[in-house]
Amino acid sequence: MTYCSDRAVPLWSKPLHTLKKGPTVMKIEISIVQQPLSVCVPQNYPVTLSVQAVGTGPLRYQWFDGQQQEVAHGTESNLHICLKKSEKYICRVSDLYCNYIFTEWVKVKVLNSAVGIPPVWRGEPYIIVQPTLHQPVCHGGTFTLKCTAIGMPSPQYQWYHNGHFLPKENKETLEIKQANTDSAGSYLCTVSNVLAERWSEAADVEIATPDQIPAPTLTATDKVALLIGNLNYSHHPRLMAPTMDVHELASLLQQLGFRVVSLLDLTLLEMEAAIDKFLQLLDRGVYAVFYYAGHGYEHLGRNYLVAIDAPRPYCTVNCVCVQRVMWNMQERRAQLIVILLDTCRKWYKQSGAASDINPLAPLGNTVYGYATTEDAEAFEVQDGGKSTGIFTKYLNKHILQQKKVTHILEQVSEDLGKDQLVCGRQVVEIKHTLKEPRALTDPVGTAGHTMELLLRDVCWKQANVLPSQKLLDFSCGVQVELSFSALFSNVLLVFGTVRNTGKIAQDCTVKLQSEPTMEDIFSGPGCSDEMHSLLLSKADYPDCCLRLCCLQRLKRSLVLKIELSYTHQDRNIRLTEHREVDIDRPLIASCRFSQRRPVDGRQESTQPNRCHVKSDIRQPSYCLAHPVRPLTRKADNICQNSAKATCNEPEENDEND
Repeated sequence: MTYCSDRAVPLWSKPLHTLKKGPTVMKIEISIVQQPLSVCVPQNYPVTLSVQAVGTGPLRYQWFDGQQQEVAHGTESNLHICLKKSEKYICRVSDLYCNYIFTEWVKVKVLNSAVGIPPVWRGEPYIIVQPTLHQPVCHGGTFTLKCTAIGMPSPQYQWYHNGHFLPKENKETLEIKQANTDSAGSYLCTVSNVLAERWSEAADVEIATPDQIPAPTLTATDKVALLIGNLNYSHHPRLMAPTMDVHELASLLQQLGFRVVSLLDLTLLEMEAAIDKFLQLLDRGVYAVFYYAGHGYEHLGRNYLVAIDAPRPYCTVNCVCVQRVMWNMQERRAQLIVILLDTCRKWYKQSGAASDINPLAPLGNTVYGYATTEDAEAFEVQDGGKSTGIFTKYLNKHILQQKKVTHILEQVSEDLGKDQLVCGRQVVEIKHTLKEPRALTDPVGTAGHTMELLLRDVCWKQANVLPSQKLLDFSCGVQVELSFSALFSNVLLVFGTVRNTGKIAQDCTVKLQSEPTMEDIFSGPGCSDEMHSLLLSKADYPDCCLRLCCLQRLKRSLVLKIELSYTHQDRNIRLTEHREVDIDRPLIASCRFSQRRPVDGRQESTQPNRCHVKSDIRQPSYCLAHPVRPLTRKADNICQNSAKATCNEPEENDEND
């Protein structure tokens, strides 16, 4: 009997299908029982391609990529891969008698998207790009809608118009040419595979008559945002609102197409490093938003943001000067600069020379949105059990509207002015040099800016890298799945879920720890239950969860320690097993803030000045007109002595404090 090695099998010639009878062996042609399936997944997501075949004797497998090159270690029926870009694959199945056959080509489509997958994902369709259209379509023009989803196997698409099936429209992109009045209405896309079916959000299309043709659309080459919220101060009263304010605003800006870096509880050096990193994302044509919520004050015409490690009393050298941030942003020649400050602006008469930092010549591209006017406070409120800065509350209400950014802030000012809690106590102040009606909803147009976009993409991704999902096998037969989610750019959620208990383990429990141990800034005394609602929205009730905060302070790889406890079914005793997983430096930790130098020397003041800022002091409910929603961000002084000051008339700090 003559055997044939894989080297003798032709690579791409027509396969042989023969049925040979020998004295004792019937040689059966190779048949593919199950073809591998195409998939669509995020970057670096583990994928397994499988083929099942039958034939005479043992079968051999060899996988090839799209360039018809052999895949290293691709000699099994299952091919395990983890890709950064899309690729095609095919498998050759051969036997010992020189017979062989090829599977169908399959594609592993890799999507580069800022939208993460659910913590528990089984391969059902998950839509990451919803169809949207932000303006009316010209009569006779062309419009395009896109719906993109991940899935294993790859999802199938079907478009509908006003609830009616659109034949042949079964791709991600729907293009309508020569649009007319019949083209107006609601468009939906259904995405499905063998596991589930999902419907997209509705895209409402309006067809403009010739006299309604809109003006040319203003575009951005990219849209980026840095959001900082400081709440746990070392030497000053803590705040409540920045947590939810930053989280909700980040979500809304992502809906508008912004690349968002959101950070909580930064020291002075960390704030400078974050701003320095943010400035690297700015360039000509870019829309940039800088938002800050926390303690702040005004001194000699300059606004200062207070880091969590700032001593008391404050000095300008211990804080970040907003005007300097603006100057650096303008120096990068961004197309639109929006600075939003939800902080107090109390100031005091002090001696000393004024700062010599002056903004660049007017560029017609800068918008300042202050939560309050000069020498005034900004307040926090309890709204429906949620702490929020009252300025950010109304900002989030209007920010998705397709209006000039200054008009959005005017609406915020009007709503805040009608709020009885702060009427006469807090007024929004808007300053700008806009010369064009630019809006945060303006689309991104990358034509002619591809190289700059790629460079910014690399820089932005560095702060948003999540570890890949992991399935850990324990010796007792139990499998524990680790999944990850980013609550903020420096707050990582780790979920541990028991997926397979095996045959001998009962009553399994999982505990997670990290090395080094990372601070949990949400578990201290006085913290609200708001974080629990965020946790529940991020996972489908895992067995345990670990919250890792302040990742910007991580100086080496992060190691997760998994402790599995179970009852042995036969021996009826409680046993414990341990595993460790190195997840490198996730999210903002990869930027190595601890190794960066300050963004500037800050020379506003050479002598320590006593500077006064607001504090977050909970006021007794009887001091307010509406006790159901008490103010919690209040002035610079604790109203402890009613003879000295009332809660309705906040007192200035003592200069000798």
